[in-house]
Amino acid sequence: MEGMEKRADRRVLRTKKAIYNAFAKLLSEKELDEITMTEIAETANINRKTLYNYYSGLYQLVDEVEDMLLDAFDEAVYEADFRAVIREPSGFFGKITEILMRDPDFYGSLFRMSGNASLSNKLTELFKARARQAILSRGGQDELVTDVVVDYAVSGMMAVYRSWFASGRRQPIDELSELVHRICVYGALSVLDRESET
Repeated sequence: MEGMEKRADRRVLRTKKAIYNAFAKLLSEKELDEITMTEIAETANINRKTLYNYYSGLYQLVDEVEDMLLDAFDEAVYEADFRAVIREPSGFFGKITEILMRDPDFYGSLFRMSGNASLSNKLTELFKARARQAILSRGGQDELVTDVVVDYAVSGMMAVYRSWFASGRRQPIDELSELVHRICVYGALSVLDRESET
């Protein structure tokens, strides 16, 4: 009995992976609102009935993929010391990049979804909530000032990631992390002044 359950679980995981990969492939070729459930089933090489056994529609699939990613990022974010991240973001970028590089085409497609910024927005809100909680838990911080710092730092980092994916990851991630680090620590003007001197 237990062996049958394990085989069924593996079959479900294989089917879902095929669905996720088909969704990512289609997402790299067209806009989200142009993708149909029939196309996903055909690309995943499964029949439509099987697909509808798992998902009632496209947006249920999108929600599940987003939730799966949020769970993966939540673990990395939970362990982060956001005071340290603001001073030295490269370690945090490294953890996030490690997750993204497990399947860069898939994650890149999700980040680039035009007309649907929900993944980026959900990740940004997750990071902000965790950063705010971490900073305020140490005590002695003004909540309004903390909110401004967190909004500025996290929104900026997420914008950098979105742009990085949109550019086809044209810059090495370690260079990008170093640049964000310098902006966070020294400010944008000092970075621009330093670049103009070289």
